[in-house]
Amino acid sequence: MSHGIIEKLEDVTPTVLRAMASADNARLRTVMEAFVRHLHAFAREVKLTEAEYDLGIDFLNRIGQATHDSHNEGILFADATGFSTLVCLLNNGNAGATETAAALLGPFWRANSPRTENGASIVRSATPGPELFVACKVVDIAGKPLANVEVDVWQSSPVGLYENQDETQADMNLRGKFTTDASGRFSFRSVKPAGYPVPTDGPVGDMLRAQNRHPYRPAHMHFLGFKPGYKTLITQVFVDHDKHLDSDVVFGVTRTLVGDYRRHDDGDPPAPGVRAPWYTLNYRFTMENGEAILPKPPIK
Repeated sequence: MSHGIIEKLEDVTPTVLRAMASADNARLRTVMEAFVRHLHAFAREVKLTEAEYDLGIDFLNRIGQATHDSHNEGILFADATGFSTLVCLLNNGNAGATETAAALLGPFWRANSPRTENGASIVRSATPGPELFVACKVVDIAGKPLANVEVDVWQSSPVGLYENQDETQADMNLRGKFTTDASGRFSFRSVKPAGYPVPTDGPVGDMLRAQNRHPYRPAHMHFLGFKPGYKTLITQVFVDHDKHLDSDVVFGVTRTLVGDYRRHDDGDPPAPGVRAPWYTLNYRFTMENGEAILPKPPIK
């Protein structure tokens, strides 16, 4: 199919759009046509120079080069530009259908976390820090408890590192896969997570430094709920007193995701041998009817 010869600057965008118009997949046509229109409009708006174009292509290549089995720089870039949160809220949060807002998956989920009994610990190697006892409930949009929901949990250590970033932690430390009981409940024992900087040794770090931005995420725990017949829930619950709640480098904090990590300095702890201070977190997750699809793990 002929799409024409370019005679002048104004011909470029319509010529490219004509070349794409014969795609059989209607959604592909919609997405790619909009992408080309906005990409070309961006170049026109900023009057993109050839040197800036070269820098941008190099940046894109470096994102791919910095991605490997234990780190996904592409997701980190989408997160640090707010793109991940925007897509998440377009598809979840602002719909108002659930009490629990969705949140970005992040670059550290692993699909094969060890199955763990309710009430058990996800601390799998020595991990100093305040102990945390988590009790959660999963319900549908009518408030009815959901049994047999598979819930993945993952978090950073109290020094702000996920286990795949830290050779001192055992494989799968601070990760677990739980199943809700007949009352929709699951619980576990852990340590209080800490805020942490996102990796800054790649192109995303260069971008943050150029923009005079800090690289920190507020402390949080990740949760992924999966049950056939229900839309997969991907979310985070943030520590309510973290100093970076209002300046999350990846723009992931929404009001409903701020939890109540309650500090206890006295009283009877939930388990013997626990020293004060210790923390508790109680949280209710809501899942809506829909298609249960697991995302592609960003790391192995």
